[in-house]
Amino acid sequence: MDDATVRSQVRIPLRLPDGYATTADVFSFAGLADAGEHVAFGLGDWAGARARAAAGGPAPLVRPHSECLTGDAFGSQRCDCGPQLREALERIGATGGFVLYLRQEGRGIGLYAKLEAYALQDAGLDTYEANVALGHGEDERDYTVAAQMLRALGADRVALLTNNPDKASQLARLGVTVVESVPTGVHLSPANGRYLAAKVRRFAHTLHIPAAR
Repeated sequence: MDDATVRSQVRIPLRLPDGYATTADVFSFAGLADAGEHVAFGLGDWAGARARAAAGGPAPLVRPHSECLTGDAFGSQRCDCGPQLREALERIGATGGFVLYLRQEGRGIGLYAKLEAYALQDAGLDTYEANVALGHGEDERDYTVAAQMLRALGADRVALLTNNPDKASQLARLGVTVVESVPTGVHLSPANGRYLAAKVRRFAHTLHIPAAR
């Protein structure tokens, strides 16, 4: 795997719809394996957190977050992506670390295919079965670019804010030291219970919900 480099860094003030405000250093990259426009948000005292980790201290908190236009931007209740992103910005901002915003809509199948998968879910398939019915893998995400981004940021020893064990295992295989996985909260809505339950049942996400049985 080739190295990537930081292409640009710019400071951006953020204000979310619920009024939460913070400032992020946003990084773009050159040399990513898939040539995608993935970005990293450096939050809180990210430089101090990185320096402490390099000196043997606690690893910075990092969330690899897959883009979800419907959830992140429009507040869709069919998933928990938007609330997870909101939680990550605040929790990582408090400790110092990074959100990796990865352009992997629909677990890597793209926006249009994700919407088609929604229609199949309405007909009774779960979120993974719908992807397969469309000719895709259950989860097509590859975290090579996430590992490249972390190395370019000087943060290859991390604590992951995630419920998804596949993120930790892939990053470990790619040479990132994952000292722990820190679960997010459970963002249950009237519309996403089956979706969350499928994540627990099919891919062992660390979510404790009544529907996950």
